[in-house]
Amino acid sequence: MEDVGKEMSKILRSKDMTAKYEALIQEVLADKDVRFFIDENRQKLTNDDIIKSYAKLYEFVQEKKKFRLKDPTMIAPGYEPKLMLNFHFIDVTYVPTEALLAKKEADEIRERVKAMDMPKDIREATLEKFEITSERSEALSQALDFIDSYSHDPKGFHKALYLQGSFGVGKTYLLGAIAHRLAKDGFVSTLVHFPTFAVEMKQSIKQDNVGEKLDAVKRSPILMLDDIGADSLSSWIRDDILGVILQYRMQEQLPTFFSSNFSMKQLEEEHLTVSQRGEEEPLKAKRIMERIRYLSKEINMIGKNRRKNA
Repeated sequence: MEDVGKEMSKILRSKDMTAKYEALIQEVLADKDVRFFIDENRQKLTNDDIIKSYAKLYEFVQEKKKFRLKDPTMIAPGYEPKLMLNFHFIDVTYVPTEALLAKKEADEIRERVKAMDMPKDIREATLEKFEITSERSEALSQALDFIDSYSHDPKGFHKALYLQGSFGVGKTYLLGAIAHRLAKDGFVSTLVHFPTFAVEMKQSIKQDNVGEKLDAVKRSPILMLDDIGADSLSSWIRDDILGVILQYRMQEQLPTFFSSNFSMKQLEEEHLTVSQRGEEEPLKAKRIMERIRYLSKEINMIGKNRRKNA
């Protein structure tokens, strides 16, 4: 095969070019990637084809420089320019880099975890960073079992977890890590800090959008209600918000996780039975707990307070 440089010299001598234009073309044709591409495809390209492709070859050389310098003014930041044949014409295509693909994947995973009033470390929690101890191994094992069974049969009914334990043992972090792992498999989860959500629902009465906010939570494919029982509930929040969410999810058999500092028994007797007004309503509390027990199984988490001195 004839040397590409010599062939290009013939092409250049055949054209009436200004010195500046000729210098630019010489720079382009001296580029090793351009030379290799033309040499590799020489049998498919005529001299006229190459001449007509000068603009694209120039674009390739300039954008390649910007790409290597990570210049933000490049045509497609994060995409590497590559030469390609477009019939009998040399064109430039832009290929996403591994870094860009990784970022896109991370962004997509993050978008599948709908975190409402949750701190950053929970939104970015992973099972790989979950510290395994003898006291927390059962919770992790149950979490992995749920992820496995749900991933293989997302339309079936799967009991989720009611993570019970004292403050700072990692209940909320584990919920975030479960959501993250499920997101990697393409599943959407909603994490809700329930005490904050309860306050927002009361405020929504004035804004007349209670139904809209309630629907967004109760219809989530996978729901995680964090810190149940942290604050005393009004009868309205208990019955018309929490009760409605749980009733819908029980009917639709949607996975629902919970975390609480209290056992199921304590939650029923000490927090759901007595309203903010001091009224005892054991039957209403029992109805709520029936739904929680239907949707989840209780897992006790113990260990040191990992938030202490944080």
